[in-house]
Amino acid sequence: MTMRIAMAAALAALASPALSETATPPVPTISVMGTGEAQLKPDFARIGVTVVTETDTVAQAASANRTATERVLARILALGLKKEDIQTANFQVFQAPQQIGPDGKPVKAPRFAAQHQLRITTRDLEGVGRLAGEILASGDMTFQSVTWGLDRQEEGADRAREAAVRDAKRQAEVYTAAAGVGLGRLLEIRDGSAQPYEQHPDMPMRMAMAKGAPADTIPVVPPATIRYTANVQLVWEMAAKP
Repeated sequence: MTMRIAMAAALAALASPALSETATPPVPTISVMGTGEAQLKPDFARIGVTVVTETDTVAQAASANRTATERVLARILALGLKKEDIQTANFQVFQAPQQIGPDGKPVKAPRFAAQHQLRITTRDLEGVGRLAGEILASGDMTFQSVTWGLDRQEEGADRAREAAVRDAKRQAEVYTAAAGVGLGRLLEIRDGSAQPYEQHPDMPMRMAMAKGAPADTIPVVPPATIRYTANVQLVWEMAAKP
């Protein structure tokens, strides 16, 4: 057994110089990160509202919230929306925090609160301001936020990806031309992220709600477009300049 191992090692040692002489040298490459953007007109708006009730027991809080939510739904449906346009985003019952009076002593207050968060979808983008105003004028609902969305989510992401690839290729061509070499075969595509531009709650409406401004003074202007961004990393083989 020992002799066989020694012979194998000797043969490998004899073969290694020949292998090293014929080994292919590494191919020079260029790696570029591209970014892209696409903008599409929004198709709908989502308004978040909350119905909150407070009572002394969990059961009472849930029951009172159900009654208040029914009033809210009736009010929203009267504005021309459909039932399928209204969804529950979250529902919870929790212990209300202890309230302290000016004298520093605890104040008797409801012990439990029920909170029902609703998400309202509307395709009447120009009418979002009127709808939000009706919500703010209601004593049963609290306005939370408004965001804008697309039916064709993948279309926005795909357009941004295509733009990212074009950007990466443009950069690679600039680099190789400046370096005096050519751009060879595409070797790798490493996918990055593709997502819509982050949206934040509409701050003017939050301010109007806090100040108790009349509903008809609340301006809500839908965005002209929703911006999608994407990035991708591409790796090319560098070639001799043609």
